[in-house]
Amino acid sequence: MFFTSFAVGDELASKPGTTVSLSFDKLVETRTTSNVIAESRWGRGDNVVVAGAHLDSVQEGPGINDNGSGVGGVLEVALQMAKHKTGNKVRFGFWGGEEFGLLGSQYYVDHLSEQDKANIALYLNFDMIASPNFVYQVYDGDGDVFGVPGPEGSAQIEKDFQSFYASRGLQSKASEFDGRSDYKAFIDAGIPGGGLFTGAEKVKTAEEAAIWGGTAGIEYDPCYHAPCDTIKNIDDTALDVNSDAIAMLMGTYAFDTEAVNGIHAPGKAHKAAATRAAVVHDHDKVELS
Repeated sequence: MFFTSFAVGDELASKPGTTVSLSFDKLVETRTTSNVIAESRWGRGDNVVVAGAHLDSVQEGPGINDNGSGVGGVLEVALQMAKHKTGNKVRFGFWGGEEFGLLGSQYYVDHLSEQDKANIALYLNFDMIASPNFVYQVYDGDGDVFGVPGPEGSAQIEKDFQSFYASRGLQSKASEFDGRSDYKAFIDAGIPGGGLFTGAEKVKTAEEAAIWGGTAGIEYDPCYHAPCDTIKNIDDTALDVNSDAIAMLMGTYAFDTEAVNGIHAPGKAHKAAATRAAVVHDHDKVELS
């Protein structure tokens, strides 16, 4: 399989009868990649709250926004949540091989027993949360925008993320469950899912620029899958706001997932509020270096 740029393709298409010669050096090898999983020592094991982000980048670029941003946000929240005992177990998954076909997360879910799957209350996915020309996007859990809803409970996750942004005086929009990130294995297994996304190769519209700022007519991330996806390819405001969103929802669901899956932890509401406030406060501001 060969790929080329649009410009080259356009040039060839304008010259009927052009003959093209292709040469390549073949490299076939087997490599091993790993998932990294961290789980709290406390909390009920039959109602586990899972958050995840993929560790790898494409060969062409350093992968700081895609997906150092998601990993940084999830890792910082994990570090802060380690200081707090929660009613439900919390699990953090850092997936390998996402860019090669969602390999790590799919392998993980495929090797869970049916009981292990049933014990997962929900899955939150964070892939590209600091795009330089960002839009705050929430996965369309109820399917009212794109017609592809997640499993039962996903609509509530979408609503809770929307409420977070509204509490900050910020607008958000829906992002499609299009199967391009690690939530796919979880929602295919019937696990409620959701998460955040600030955009990749699609072009920001004038209407979006009027709401979220940035530049209309260029991609949300002009360095998507490119060598320029370096530490300079991060919007610090988006990274900080979205890391707070991760902390808020993880701090909430760590005690009570009743609105998502009907499982309630009586008498824990005050502890949930205190935990999510502490986690948001403790992590202060996430920085990538």
